[in-house]
Amino acid sequence: MDGRSEPVESPDETTVFPYHDLTPPTTADVARARRVVSRYLPETPLVRSEHLSAALDADVYLKREDTLPTGAFKVRGGVTLVASLDDSVRERGLVTASSGNHGQSIAWAGREFDVPVTIGVPEAANAGKVAAMERLGAEVVEHGPDYDAAREHVESIAVETGTRYVHSGNEPKLVAGVGTAGLEIVDELPDVDRLYCPVGGGTSAAGYCLTVGSLTDAEIVGVQSAAAPAMHRAYHEETLAAHDRMETAAEGVATRVPFALTMDVLRDGLADFELVPEDALRRAVGRLFAEERIVMEGACGTGVAAALRAGDDIAGETVVIPVSGRNIDRAKLEAMLADYDDAS
Repeated sequence: MDGRSEPVESPDETTVFPYHDLTPPTTADVARARRVVSRYLPETPLVRSEHLSAALDADVYLKREDTLPTGAFKVRGGVTLVASLDDSVRERGLVTASSGNHGQSIAWAGREFDVPVTIGVPEAANAGKVAAMERLGAEVVEHGPDYDAAREHVESIAVETGTRYVHSGNEPKLVAGVGTAGLEIVDELPDVDRLYCPVGGGTSAAGYCLTVGSLTDAEIVGVQSAAAPAMHRAYHEETLAAHDRMETAAEGVATRVPFALTMDVLRDGLADFELVPEDALRRAVGRLFAEERIVMEGACGTGVAAALRAGDDIAGETVVIPVSGRNIDRAKLEAMLADYDDAS
């Protein structure tokens, strides 16, 4: 980032502001980001799932990003980006949009570096995530029915005020930061055959493509809910057009508009990109809690659901599935537990 703070006059998803560099980061950028991340955040555990390993006749490991301070992987990117900003940009503050975890990451980094943060969220945003952002000192602005409506609103605020807008995907520093999780996996378990990664905006999957995908022989498989297939469509149809359908209850993958920067990385780095039914990801969340007492968000359920669907195809393999976040609404968790119980 060059620290500039003057936006262009008309917002657009791929070229909103001149400081949004759409050049994808490299594996070397992720290595540089690790030097920053390691000063502020702990490494996260890579834990063998006895239940999934037995069910799939494979060695299945969970990358426990839910153990990070905000309960989700995105804080790695928030720290990396905010640490790189000029003092003049920090003084004016930051504005961003989020369905929850990205906002918490910027709020946490803002508190760490004493930077004011304003976050736009959907009107029906996860109340627990909103409360967490406010506890971290962010001002939260509720607007519109979904993430993209909130994003468009805060982009206009950034245009009017000249405040640095932090895009949740089109930011090389964010992608490099979240990619540091992949370097930790390579250090600990370099003989990975397959990694299933949830895709919302694609920052996490892009980070794993640049690390586990580039540094090992592993296949990186992106997974999205069939009820919110914007990035899946962009990948398979080579388009960045907005999708008219976004009906998932998993806010971490609830996007209608594909991200240009992350899509560039995913097109080169993914071995495959799959959709799973909404009911399958819901049952996966219930299953991990019932069998291993792991609380995870609906987005994480996509990776578990894809692995379970693969079944015998991955028998004998070493498989990694990120538990990308734990910040699930209590009512949603209870409903997903009920779905699993009903299916059992």
